[in-house]
Amino acid sequence: MPGQVEVQPFRHTSKPSKPSKLLQLRLDLKRDKHLYVLIAPYIVLFMIFTVLPVAMSLLISLTSFNMLEFPTWVGWANYERLLLEDDIFLIALKNTFVFAVITGPVSYIACFLFAWLINELRPKARALMTLVFYAPSISGNVYFIWQIMFSGDSYGIVNGFLLKVGIINEAVLWFQNPKYALTIIMIVQLWLSLGTSFLAFIAGLQSTDKSLFEAGAVDGVRNRWQELWYITLPSMRPQLMFGAVIQITSSLAVADVAMNLAGFPSVQYSAHTIVTHLIDYGTIRFEMGYASAIATVLFAIMLGSNLIIQKLLKRVGE
Repeated sequence: MPGQVEVQPFRHTSKPSKPSKLLQLRLDLKRDKHLYVLIAPYIVLFMIFTVLPVAMSLLISLTSFNMLEFPTWVGWANYERLLLEDDIFLIALKNTFVFAVITGPVSYIACFLFAWLINELRPKARALMTLVFYAPSISGNVYFIWQIMFSGDSYGIVNGFLLKVGIINEAVLWFQNPKYALTIIMIVQLWLSLGTSFLAFIAGLQSTDKSLFEAGAVDGVRNRWQELWYITLPSMRPQLMFGAVIQITSSLAVADVAMNLAGFPSVQYSAHTIVTHLIDYGTIRFEMGYASAIATVLFAIMLGSNLIIQKLLKRVGE
């Protein structure tokens, strides 16, 4: 009738259902297929030279394998022997943790601080200082410098100085004394630690968007420390994570420094680490099953450490 509004019956319109995860994955693969083609060579190489060796090591760690005979299945026997019967491994585990807990954070913080300070210099001075700090990590076999400094006779630089000032009365055998060997190796490792992480931090600082500092000043950022915490660090989270992985790996996998300075094996195993223990059983005794068990434990420690660091870095800037 005129003047009346016709009421339409209510029709229930359901929202379109989301595609299943499998269907969504297929759609994503179809959409980005050209990207996967481009990264396929890297994925193949990564699977062959990283994933496959790790999987084979896990499998071999459950066997007894001497490189000559066919492996025999022993189950968890290698891990029981490693954790319950191998006293040398426990010494190596303790040395590795002490080494990693001290050198890892110190070298990580030092890398960032030096990178932060050098980043403030002019381009030519920055390039020169970057080379100066990075050079020890690419100098090859530089251990002989420290062997000369801590030589066990009076001709050693450290012994000569201490004898001259009267602190000691006779030369100290630094690398043959269990009290000093690990400490000196830590110092050398710290000297060598300004490597890839240092360059990554400088790259991250250089790529920080300068307009963020202007926006931060408008939002109430008043000093350099607030800029560092709220702007710089959050902007370079990828570089921070990359540097953390590198530092964790290098501090937990230390071996060359200890072997070249303190010998192999070191006196009373004072500088024995998990990797030197792995080298002992893998390349000298050829107990590949046991060596693979050692490598698996080290892999688990590194993986756990990286996960913890990743969670901590997510809180940067909060």
